Amino acid sequence: MCDENFEHDLENYARFPKMTRRQLGAVSLGAGMMFALPRAADAQAVKEQDVVIKTPDGECDAYFVHPASGASAAVIVWPDILGLRPAFRQMGKRLAESGYAVLTVNPFYRKAKSPVVPAGASFADQKTRDIVMPLAQSINATTHVTDAKAFVAWLDQQPAVDKRKKIGTTGYCMGGPIVMRSAAAVPERIGAGASFHGGGLATKNPDSPHLLVPQMKASFLFAVAQNDDERDPAAKDILKETYAKAKLPAEIEVYAAAHGWCPPDSAVYDEKLAEKAWSRLLALFKTALA
Repeated sequence: MCDENFEHDLENYARFPKMTRRQLGAVSLGAGMMFALPRAADAQAVKEQDVVIKTPDGECDAYFVHPASGASAAVIVWPDILGLRPAFRQMGKRLAESGYAVLTVNPFYRKAKSPVVPAGASFADQKTRDIVMPLAQSINATTHVTDAKAFVAWLDQQPAVDKRKKIGTTGYCMGGPIVMRSAAAVPERIGAGASFHGGGLATKNPDSPHLLVPQMKASFLFAVAQNDDERDPAAKDILKETYAKAKLPAEIEVYAAAHGWCPPDSAVYDEKLAEKAWSRLLALFKTALA
């Protein structure tokens, strides 16, 4: 059975017609409206490359970027339903400039190489949904786990990765549940996880990610969209209770922003609140991946 997260994305992005004229314009342009992310004053020089990682199900194409010298804590980035694309490469590079060896993956590699949608594609368009929905349905709780293990193993073989330090992982929208399953699948290596407007984190399904919390050893950050919280207000409370019982640190906050506000090519990108979420991510990694 597939996760509810891709249906969650569909429901939220389907609300675009109710947005302002300016936001609707951004939807039609999609990635063409990508904002330039701020660059830290102390940004490190980095090296970047496209890589191919062998997994039990094939070969995953990914983007690997890391500080130009030395070894650093690693981070796995799981994109949203539109997959690995320029916006997520930009985000991965920015994280690397802050001192991390960052692997941003194509979650749909079993069916297609990245990018899976053309530049300017928007989830609000039926043609785009016709492409990505079957791709999202092709991955599930089992593939999340096998991929996480394969990516961790690959990172631990890279000279740019400091294996003495824990690995972090981040996920956006449908990537949220994958972050949680990654932390449970490789608890000895995953030391921090962050979900940004993630969907399907605490459901009634027997494979709900929140049921895996007792298997984790990671500190977490959950940045929740306001309209997601309105749709399912109990989810954040379930997460708070579950992490408290497991005695694991978890920062859970509802942001006054719409689902999808963090990627810079999103129609609802909110720079101020995206930067707040980014700052909380850096604070988490600084503590948990030391």
